[in-house]
Amino acid sequence: MSSRRGSLFIIAAPSGGGKTSLVNSLLKRDSRLALSVSHTTRPVRPAETNGRHYHFVSEAKFEEMKKNSDFLEHARVFDHHYGTSRNAVAMQLDQGRDVILDIDWQGAKQVRKVFPDCCGIFIIPPSLETLRERLTGRGQDSNEVIQRRMRDARSEISHWNEFDQLVVNDNFDTALEELLTIINDHRNNKTQKVKKDYQFLAQQLGKR
Repeated sequence: MSSRRGSLFIIAAPSGGGKTSLVNSLLKRDSRLALSVSHTTRPVRPAETNGRHYHFVSEAKFEEMKKNSDFLEHARVFDHHYGTSRNAVAMQLDQGRDVILDIDWQGAKQVRKVFPDCCGIFIIPPSLETLRERLTGRGQDSNEVIQRRMRDARSEISHWNEFDQLVVNDNFDTALEELLTIINDHRNNKTQKVKKDYQFLAQQLGKR
């Protein structure tokens, strides 16, 4: 066991916000970071691997884990369940690893109750038009699903002030550097103020 306990980072974003690509790049750039692999009841997508991208489980198995309090947090998103293993996160933190939770605002709220010192980072797009273009460009969803994701995105972004930091994913490299700076500052007990223009953008994007 490491003498240094790891730090916990929550990274959330609306669907299409570019979170997955940013988190993958973070893991490549910083060897001290580890990603907590969530459990989910949704079907496996092409190119996904069980145990690497998610732990894919049945509805019955998920409910059993909930009943046994195996999850640090869990939520229903787009008709499927997602949950974070309590033991897996605790083990990594005890080993001195800094753990990233790739979860939504609902899960972040639950984790904050258990780990009040965690660092919550919310990623937002530069505009709703850009978000729509990204969702359409993925080619994964029908127009009906994209419309629903856009509605849900506004709802998700409206919870921006429940997070410690905001990152605008307009330019990928710039957003990645901002994430790295936030993480290193948190490790060194340095506090950052959220940029006012980021706050204003989040307020506008989250309006319904």
